[in-house]
Amino acid sequence: MTQRFRLTLAQLNPTVGDLEGNAARIRDAWAAGRDAGADMVAFPEMFVTGYQVQDLVLKPAFVQAAMEQVEQLAAECADGPALGIGAPYAFGDKLFNAYWICRDGAVVARVLKHWLPNDTVFDEVRLYDRGPISGPYSIGPVRIGTPICEDAWYDDVSEALAESGAQILLVPNGSPYFRDRFDTRLSHMVARTVETGLPLVYLNMVGAQDDQVFDGGSFVLNPHGALALQMPVFDETIAHVDFVESDEGWRAEEGPRAVLPDAWEQDYRAMVEAVRDYCRKSGFAKVLLGLSGGIDSALVAVIAADALGPENVRCVMLPTEYTSRASLDDAAAVADALGCRLDEVAIDGPRQAVTDALAHLFAGHAPDLTEENIQSRLRGLSLMALSNKFGEMLLTTGNKSEVAVGYATIYGDMAGGYNPIKDLYKTRVFETCRWRNANHRDWMKGPEGVVIPPRVIDKPPTAELREDQKDEDSLPPYSVLDVILEQLIDREASIDEVVQLGHERTLVEKVESLIYASEYKRFQSAPGTRLTPRAFWLDRRYPIVNRWRDRPRG
Repeated sequence: MTQRFRLTLAQLNPTVGDLEGNAARIRDAWAAGRDAGADMVAFPEMFVTGYQVQDLVLKPAFVQAAMEQVEQLAAECADGPALGIGAPYAFGDKLFNAYWICRDGAVVARVLKHWLPNDTVFDEVRLYDRGPISGPYSIGPVRIGTPICEDAWYDDVSEALAESGAQILLVPNGSPYFRDRFDTRLSHMVARTVETGLPLVYLNMVGAQDDQVFDGGSFVLNPHGALALQMPVFDETIAHVDFVESDEGWRAEEGPRAVLPDAWEQDYRAMVEAVRDYCRKSGFAKVLLGLSGGIDSALVAVIAADALGPENVRCVMLPTEYTSRASLDDAAAVADALGCRLDEVAIDGPRQAVTDALAHLFAGHAPDLTEENIQSRLRGLSLMALSNKFGEMLLTTGNKSEVAVGYATIYGDMAGGYNPIKDLYKTRVFETCRWRNANHRDWMKGPEGVVIPPRVIDKPPTAELREDQKDEDSLPPYSVLDVILEQLIDREASIDEVVQLGHERTLVEKVESLIYASEYKRFQSAPGTRLTPRAFWLDRRYPIVNRWRDRPRG
């Protein structure tokens, strides 16, 4: 008689610290697996606690509560399929990132993570102890080996499991999104199936945590990289995969294969999910933002509407004497197209009051950036007052180009709780707006069609803090600036390397100086959606005070 094994994959969205809520998700998915005749229900890495927990996992009471939650789940889910659950494990003076195997009311095995990631957003070397390579465990007729996330990026763990009798590899992950990440994951997992000759299950979580978005995209491979099942990206999904034993070993039967969207859609989806989960998991139902009539705030308004629904987004125009009629009309057009509320708070009066209060100290000094920043800070003050009064979280609207060179006012337009476009260069802002105007998906709560008028996209960017101001008065064209920024930030290129691409040395040196001089602003800025492996915050950790510049020496 042919032996069969059914594995239920729970690609779900945990909340960091919500042990009881995450446990409830586990029980529900386990029941779905039981009803579908599963032999085992598997969850992603560290699912009980949510991921990443960062230094929260160093609190003994938290780890103890998490371990007790797993023991309780084992007891409650005794009559049915086995459970595979990610959770921390403390033993003596050691702390491990572990995968707990529960069956028949008890914990029957624990797999300890061997390779601890210590790059980009990961800092696991300082949090966890490195576990030994664990052997496979038996569930029904199958021996399963579990390399935990990073363990599957190296060949030694999977090969050791195969040599010690594993017949299927189950890889639970907490792998956050960045652009084109899926192809890298797939190539590494294909390599593991080629090396071991075993089928492999790659199970990733979905949902957002602070700056990181976990994009799911779980899949099942048969030996030599043959795709048997592809789950969707970003969507919570429970899928069942059947393995059948043959003379050649265990093989996964083919199942659904979701079509993965392109990078433009995945970036946009990541920003929407980041806002949606940041609000939901921190207790905000509504947001507000300053809608200036410019492209950045327009895109943030659309992202917010798609994440929360237009009825939960308040847009605020804060005009001064420098605000053009076109900007007022463009802001109104965006709010109208989305169906969002638009309020107006004029700040000319408060600006004049501050100017008058400082006049005796400023006497004899010509107006300069100081007066411009007063306007921006009054906007921040007004928006934060609305946020406090109505319990709506303030979204900031600075793109990565502006954040990189400090073209933003600290305690002014940088004020707020979250920045969806923080890792999106200005040139990609333009294209993302065009993409959203041309595309609509079921997961978007905002309306379809043109929601950002073309004139908002096409007009020259301006902060409108003085007469006839344009961004290019202070910065090179964004088509030039972004290329330089990508080289200096994303690729850590030298000045010479950027100059060799055809850029003027004096311009590149100026941009580099602006990047370093603005570190203190970024240190105090709101978190934002991570779209690249060199996002500002955990991916790129530079000192605030830094006199080094890449200049000729000798």
